Amino acid sequence: MKACEELEALRSGKLGLLSYLDSVCSLIEKEDPVIHALVPGTYGRKRIISDAGRLLHDFPKQESRPALFGLPLGVKDIISVKGFPTRCGSKLPQHLFEGAEASCVTRLKQAGALVMGKTVTTEFAGFEPGPTRNPYNPGHTPGGSSSGSAAGVSRGFFQLALGTQTAASVIRPAAYCGVVGFKPSFGRIALDGILPFSPSADHVGFFCKDTSLLPIVSTVLIHDWEDRDNLPDLEKVKAGIPEGPYLSQATENTINFLNRAAAIMEEKGISIVRFEALSNIEKINDFHMRMISGEMARVHGKWYSKYRDLYSPKTVEVIEKGLRVDNEELQKLVSGRESVRDQIDREMNEHEIRFWLTPSATDHAPEGLESTGSPIMSLPWTYAGMPAISIPCGFDKAGLPHGLQIVGKFGEDELLVQFAQELSDMITG
Repeated sequence: MKACEELEALRSGKLGLLSYLDSVCSLIEKEDPVIHALVPGTYGRKRIISDAGRLLHDFPKQESRPALFGLPLGVKDIISVKGFPTRCGSKLPQHLFEGAEASCVTRLKQAGALVMGKTVTTEFAGFEPGPTRNPYNPGHTPGGSSSGSAAGVSRGFFQLALGTQTAASVIRPAAYCGVVGFKPSFGRIALDGILPFSPSADHVGFFCKDTSLLPIVSTVLIHDWEDRDNLPDLEKVKAGIPEGPYLSQATENTINFLNRAAAIMEEKGISIVRFEALSNIEKINDFHMRMISGEMARVHGKWYSKYRDLYSPKTVEVIEKGLRVDNEELQKLVSGRESVRDQIDREMNEHEIRFWLTPSATDHAPEGLESTGSPIMSLPWTYAGMPAISIPCGFDKAGLPHGLQIVGKFGEDELLVQFAQELSDMITG
């Protein structure tokens, strides 16, 4: 059953909300002690059933039920939720992160979503891993920083989970955990109520089981979302594969999945062009990492000197690197985002492509929990603020999933969601 069909069954009453949640809670209680997707102390069966009872009381008539009625939701633990602590995967005093509920959470709750708990994040959404394990092989990373959100959706703990992306923190864990991840264009989902990593690169995104939820959730989260009927047919536009130094960052293992997906699309009549692009990728990667380090150092300036010993070595390394980025350089790095976006637009226009096809990550999820994997397949798109979606595209001989990253033009999120749905159906069908 597709996620949208399950949601409609909840709204119509064909799927009883309380019995459904009871089974989900049983699954969490059985499997989360192994997966560690949820922050301890934030999940509670009694609270969830009580919240569901209030929802049923408020919306007894099926026709009046909101769009996400009864949908289980996980929320990354740098995002404030009323009634829940925010710990940011850190050892710093919890009171430092207290604040009003994020508007993205409020929107989802008002639409009927039920918060199952806070999901594990790497420390401050950075590079120090949390305890979450890959649901396909607990000896491998789930990716990060939105580790618990991706793993929880993958295991069925919730149908929807919020995450954030500053480098690759939605797209990469979505690929590693075999789920759909959507990072909209920069600024389309508000960042209030979320502890910043890098205000110039932070994006709110979300994970779901399949692409059928993408337009439904986007309509709730993005205030100016347009469900338009005049979008171009997929068969009438071109896709591009960026050959050259960018693509060479990925392994042959994952490029095989890209090529296989592209071949299926071409058989279905999709026009795909391959050309060298992003020849300055090393420079873009460096600009992005220096910018986010510089901004993180400034975000943590008021805490770092006082609580330095409570930060992990990996976070200290990022902050120390950021302290060496002076204000003049940081401003140039922030301004450089539009230059890179313009560069990518020129390459797209020159070859008349509407979206890119790339691997979501350099390879499958690495073994071990010491790292969350390389973010480099996402860096140019994140730096430029362009919308990106990762869809599952198969499993390799190691039994681990791979993702196909689809990247659209800045602001063309609605078109990208339509394409992603159609492409996903082609690949999985």
